[in-house]
Amino acid sequence: MRTTRVLAASAAAVALVGVAAPTAAAWDQPSAVTAAPNVIARGGQLVLTVTGGDACAIAGSTIGSNAFPTTNLRSMGGTTATATVRVNAGVSPGSYSVTTNCEGKRKTFTGVFTVIGGVRGGLGGSSSTGATPTDIAIGGGLVTAAVVGGGVFWMRRRAENKV
Repeated sequence: MRTTRVLAASAAAVALVGVAAPTAAAWDQPSAVTAAPNVIARGGQLVLTVTGGDACAIAGSTIGSNAFPTTNLRSMGGTTATATVRVNAGVSPGSYSVTTNCEGKRKTFTGVFTVIGGVRGGLGGSSSTGATPTDIAIGGGLVTAAVVGGGVFWMRRRAENKV
């Protein structure tokens, strides 16, 4: 009778450990990566924060992306680590993923930050071919109307002074 109780208790303990083991292993992996700012121009500085998972808080953990070189993570205490990176100047605009490497286990997070393209300055909607004949005709007509209107106003004022 006593052996049966010991076996039953052992089976229950093994079952409990079997259920808890995947949960404990999940704590070692990070649960989220955030970027500040999450929209950035090429060549800008980005702060990435990895939360969850004790593994990324130890020395030797890294974070990388196609937009910046692989960088070491710095522990912030507990289950948080951070890295400051500079986005490459030659990357294409778009959404980028990051990959963490904590204790040899890699995990990819998609769409963490977005790189925006440069601004096309200097064009401002202007025409690069110069004035068209229509533009010249409209401008000439406005100048003519102003000259005629000013002349009539001036002649009328002179006539009123003589009377």
